Amino acid sequence: MSATLPDMDQIRERLLAGDRAALARAITLAESRRADHRAAVRDLIDAVLPQTGRAIRVGITGVPGVGKSTTIDALGSLLTQAGHKVAVLAVDPSSTRTGGSILGDKTRMARLAIDRNAFIRPSPSSGTLGGVAAKTRETMLLCEAAGFDVILVETVGVGQSETAVADLTDFFLVLMLPGAGDELQGIKKGILELADMIAVNKADDGEGERRANAAASEYRAALHILTPPSATWTPPVVTISGLHGKGLDALWSRIEDHRGKLTATGEIASKRREQDVKWMWALVHERLHQRLVGSAEVRKATAEAERAVAGGEHSPAAGADAIAALIGL
Repeated sequence: MSATLPDMDQIRERLLAGDRAALARAITLAESRRADHRAAVRDLIDAVLPQTGRAIRVGITGVPGVGKSTTIDALGSLLTQAGHKVAVLAVDPSSTRTGGSILGDKTRMARLAIDRNAFIRPSPSSGTLGGVAAKTRETMLLCEAAGFDVILVETVGVGQSETAVADLTDFFLVLMLPGAGDELQGIKKGILELADMIAVNKADDGEGERRANAAASEYRAALHILTPPSATWTPPVVTISGLHGKGLDALWSRIEDHRGKLTATGEIASKRREQDVKWMWALVHERLHQRLVGSAEVRKATAEAERAVAGGEHSPAAGADAIAALIGL
């Protein structure tokens, strides 16, 4: 990327006109570590903010192997055929060496990758907690400004990423595998408490469908003893086959039903306001981190503090005090 900033007014105009190249360029700037790029994107987002907020934001999680990408590819294609514009923000685990995205979701969502009404953005997590990209929120708003009315945020399904994605979206979908007997014992209670719906995937014909129905019964029983996220909404449990597209119409119908009910009660608007506050604090934490890594002098001092703690010369608390003092805390 050149040392000079691109014409941000032109990017804004093209973005609002739905230009995909402008959207991709804006997201690249949002993911940049350069201070001038970050400042320019903040101004851009402020300028397009009135054109955002209309999309249905859906977070999707599930353990590796549950079929997230296959299901998203099928669901997204169903939605584009119905006239929606779908953006998929697929948060990949980062390479610990390069910070890059290593899974390549475009290769795993073959239909959406060539769909002109879909936009896939694999995003490196860059070491952020739970594998959720630090810039996912900005990317989501930029996609909405470009006219995408459905935002699907896929999490890697490990660590704390489920909570982070739930804090970005209106609806949280948890994909599960058949064979609930063993899996049910290993489910984190926190994930079920976040779920707005559970979908048991791989409900293919014959034995697969039977096992999926049995698993769904187990999950329904588990949900009965938990407090749902909303007093207005009881999380349903459905069976689907992402591979064959089975049950996806009914799944989306439930998501739209949730949207209608919680919009009527004002819960969607309230939830988004709470999410904005969390976003503000996330940006504060990010800027504090940038203060620590943005200066060669500070980086040298933090490395010395790390060595002292690792060598047993200082306690972790003393090391933390030394680092905090570097940025005036």
